[in-house]
Amino acid sequence: MRTRARGRTDTGRTRTHNEDAFRADRELGLFIVCDGVGGRARGEIASEETTDMIWEWVKAELPRLRALPPGPDRDVRLTSMVRSAIQNACYMVHGMGQLDPERRGMSTTASVLLLVDERGIIGQVGDSRVYLARDGEVRQLTEDHTLVALQVKEGIITAEQARRSRMKNMITRAIGQKDYVEVDIRTLEVRPGDRFLLCSDGLHEYLDATRTLSDLFELDVDSASRRAIELANEGGGKDNITALFIECRGDGDGDRP
Repeated sequence: MRTRARGRTDTGRTRTHNEDAFRADRELGLFIVCDGVGGRARGEIASEETTDMIWEWVKAELPRLRALPPGPDRDVRLTSMVRSAIQNACYMVHGMGQLDPERRGMSTTASVLLLVDERGIIGQVGDSRVYLARDGEVRQLTEDHTLVALQVKEGIITAEQARRSRMKNMITRAIGQKDYVEVDIRTLEVRPGDRFLLCSDGLHEYLDATRTLSDLFELDVDSASRRAIELANEGGGKDNITALFIECRGDGDGDRP
């Protein structure tokens, strides 16, 4: 599956440094957004190291899996590879924190999208998100691993109460908190014309319950990533902001530089 992709990250209007990180490798079909947690505990190191380690793992393992014939067996192996890449990053980031007191407690979210032929594999830890736009409809493909999301799921609070909650950014899963993390995995069929957005909570906080997201997906990926950063900053820019847009294209489609 050929792609166009464009990502941008911004410190925002209130933070002093940027703990977000992203990676887009069109050749591998691998796209990652991480949002570091920790402040003084070096969340920016956790996010950068995690993006690098996931990329290195997939780069080493993917060629032999791509050589397999498409089908259920390859899908199982691909999902296992994505899960292992994220769990390896968790083990390594946690170990770094244990060895260095200045990094103890650092952790990060991770939203991962791998595109192989007509299959998409999503790996998720934390509250960064993956969205899909298809046939005029936008869907959130990942589940936030936060306390308020769990409360909404169990019917304790409403979605509107969750949006107003002071605890809405309290995550329940992160890479590096412990030496192991449970990874949500999802697979889907990918079609030419599909568009994806991977983003940190510094962006999606300003997208809920509005048409803003649909409007962004109508732009080309470069304009969409630029406008997403502007919108979050115009809304207050309370956190670091990262937006990575991907457009899937048929093999016969032309490409821009």
